[in-house]
Amino acid sequence: MADQMVTANRLTDGAVVFLAADGSWVERLPAGQAVPEGEAAAAQLKRAEASARTEVVAPYLIDVGPGTDGGIVALRYRERIRAGGPSIPWLADSRAEAS
Repeated sequence: MADQMVTANRLTDGAVVFLAADGSWVERLPAGQAVPEGEAAAAQLKRAEASARTEVVAPYLIDVGPGTDGGIVALRYRERIRAGGPSIPWLADSRAEAS
């Protein structure tokens, strides 16, 4: 069985976030809390859904595992893209470079 982690999008800016061990939402996947698939993952998701009304939208579980550097990585390609940030230049980045 794979480990799982809760991910969602933050309401204030749409950023991809991950549920940390202390219940906070973090932007870096390695800072999120991986838990064993099954009851522990279901409990994490329930915990995340409790904050969904005020902090995040649509929390769900993703499969995670060990990366080549010993850290945690998303196992599905879609989630690796989400965790890595936009795959095209972000509008805010373009504006900062222009000034």
